[in-house]
Amino acid sequence: MIDLHSHSSASDGVFTPREAAEYAIGKKLKVWALTDHDTVDGLFDAAQTCVQSDSGIIFVPGIEINVRWPTGEFHLLGLGLRKYSEELKDLVADLTESRRNRNLEIVEKMNRDGISVTLEEIESQFTASQIGRPHFASFLMQIGKVKHRQEAFDRFLGKGRPYHVNHEGADLDVAVQAIRSAGGVPVLAHPLSLYVSWGKMDETIEKIKNHGVEGLEAWHPAARINEGCKLELLAKKLGMFVTAGSDFHGKGVRADRHLGRTSGDRKIDDRFYFEELLPHLGDFDYKESQWCQRS
Repeated sequence: MIDLHSHSSASDGVFTPREAAEYAIGKKLKVWALTDHDTVDGLFDAAQTCVQSDSGIIFVPGIEINVRWPTGEFHLLGLGLRKYSEELKDLVADLTESRRNRNLEIVEKMNRDGISVTLEEIESQFTASQIGRPHFASFLMQIGKVKHRQEAFDRFLGKGRPYHVNHEGADLDVAVQAIRSAGGVPVLAHPLSLYVSWGKMDETIEKIKNHGVEGLEAWHPAARINEGCKLELLAKKLGMFVTAGSDFHGKGVRADRHLGRTSGDRKIDDRFYFEELLPHLGDFDYKESQWCQRS
């Protein structure tokens, strides 16, 4: 059992990177990737925890980049990052500034609605370097505005709701190049989030592939089993490799997200790493990456 898509408190997960690694080790995963949103801040602690354990777990340093897209959401996974390249640093800095500007607009909307709070007050409550809508949802829970996180999105933070502000995201070509400059491989995450009809899915994924995206996360809890099968067949037709992940953010965050499990609560098979991703990583060894060398 493996997992190629998960999050820590470096972005919007519950566990610290060290706790996330310990949880993956406790679940006896053979391979585990940490792919926080627009940040690599958790990779050092996660890598150190894995290398210091006697579990033999293979750690895959990663990132999940928000990409500019006209409909839905486009998230690009970078898997097997070997270093924090200058190009990736620049991209993360740009995305961090964009995200903070978006957050300031959200706070302004909340203030106009009678919620007196500053962004600094919200930031002080979380350890994440990338504050996003899930953190605002947690804040709304704390002040009693909503009872649970999903209600916050449904009533206030989701698209078309009163506190929603678009997060523009990165240019796709820039994101692909940044991932490659760091030694990683670009993979399209949960393609159903693109909000593209099945009738246009083939041509859309092919266009994305032509920008240098090599892999497709066909298996994700948001996809039904039959949809995962269709996406895997599409990937093979287009010459892309296939990955699978849980998009795990921590225990109790989402009822359908369990580490090591994907569509239909299926265990994530080893083949998605050893037969699909690994051949594209070359001589990858996380123990030789920057995340294990930096003191």
